[in-house]
Amino acid sequence: MQFRLTYQEISDLIERKAGRSLPLMYGGPHTVRISYDVNVLFKSTSVGLDLTVDHIDDAGNIFLAYDGGMGIDYMVKMALSQAKKQPGGDMIELLSDNRIMLQLSKNAQAGTLFDYVTLKDISFDEQFAIVDFVPKL
Repeated sequence: MQFRLTYQEISDLIERKAGRSLPLMYGGPHTVRISYDVNVLFKSTSVGLDLTVDHIDDAGNIFLAYDGGMGIDYMVKMALSQAKKQPGGDMIELLSDNRIMLQLSKNAQAGTLFDYVTLKDISFDEQFAIVDFVPKL
């Protein structure tokens, strides 16, 4: 069973929930590119980040790897420290080697969903983020 979301739908959801626009685009079969505007010395510049779905374990934890070049690691750590202060922040764990774990089971709604389905894969194509589920029997 697949669930497809356009990049614009995901960006709109992020903007509604976080109040910040994050344009997304295709970066590869398991990679999405994220751009983020930052102010540096009174000038706004766009910073890019590649976020790759590394793997998903049997508990539904999503392991992500990120790469964006120099300075990105610091910005990601700062952003995650802010996100951890928000509702649902306990789902995010920063791992070593530019990796992040999302523990979806810590979210009440997602935890209930995982009682009925198993998350198998998250992939991307030119138009969609594709979430693959398998019903539990």
